[in-house]
Amino acid sequence: MNRTTRFLAACLIATLPAAFLGAQTAKQDMKDAGHETKQAAKDTGSGIKKGTTKSAHAVGEKTEEGWDATKKGTKKAYQKTKSGTKKAVNKVDGDPNTK
Repeated sequence: MNRTTRFLAACLIATLPAAFLGAQTAKQDMKDAGHETKQAAKDTGSGIKKGTTKSAHAVGEKTEEGWDATKKGTKKAYQKTKSGTKKAVNKVDGDPNTK
């Protein structure tokens, strides 16, 4: 064997074990796929939880704002009704100061 042939043979022999070490069995591939699927499901669940929590918080805030606006509007309507009723009663009673 000449020098070049020996060099190429040595390179080939050196790379063969690395090629076999990197190979996986079908069983190992399935196991890895299972782990990756499990992790993807966990990540999806975490994202859904985060989004749901954020949405629930926003709904709670908007509900509180709606409650406050309704309360304010009800008080205003009550005051207007009370004032209008007083004016009507005074008109019926003949109070000259009623406009």
